[in-house]
Amino acid sequence: MAIHAIIFDLDGTLLDTLDDIADAGNAVLTRNGYPTHTKDDYRYFVGDGAPVLIRRVLPKDARKDELIERLYQEFRAEYARRWSLKTRPYDGVPRMLEGLSVRGLKLAVLSNKPDDFTKACATELLASGRFDVVAGLREGVPPKPDPTGAMWIADELGVSPAECMFVGDTSIDIKTALAAGMEPVGVAWGFRPIEELESAGARRILESPDDIFSLL
Repeated sequence: MAIHAIIFDLDGTLLDTLDDIADAGNAVLTRNGYPTHTKDDYRYFVGDGAPVLIRRVLPKDARKDELIERLYQEFRAEYARRWSLKTRPYDGVPRMLEGLSVRGLKLAVLSNKPDDFTKACATELLASGRFDVVAGLREGVPPKPDPTGAMWIADELGVSPAECMFVGDTSIDIKTALAAGMEPVGVAWGFRPIEELESAGARRILESPDDIFSLL
């Protein structure tokens, strides 16, 4: 079946957000007297939503629910000041989005980043008019890899899941695509290694954004 819509992950797929996330996380840790982490460490802390990120960056003996909630709120405030300082689209992504729009494909974003930050990133850094739907983590919708959000987007776009390609940089995205009955495609330039994507079931790996056109 032909592809009529593409759903993209955000962090590590369309935008390189790692510096701003790491800086915000480390600022919160430093302020509260906990050890910080390298930027590369954050490649594996991110992906499952900000509350899970906070749990992962804390020492194991400090991972109490009340503390995690407090530091999550601190992280939100810190990230609100930093989210666009270093974050930029990956090379070739704006051209890819423009080319897909010209071809008449419906485009969407589905992220485990909080919904307000997801929409802000798309609006300010990705010319959100290209997207028909932009959705982050919201109350009442389980995070990826649960397929609920992806299937809701397909319904909003008026296409069947089988007509959707899901593009992401982690096993979470590939599992989401497979659970939703969508075409799972990984990207080689993101936060996680290609081996993770292939092991999760990615059917194609994009070496560069322009490679997507050869799949269509």
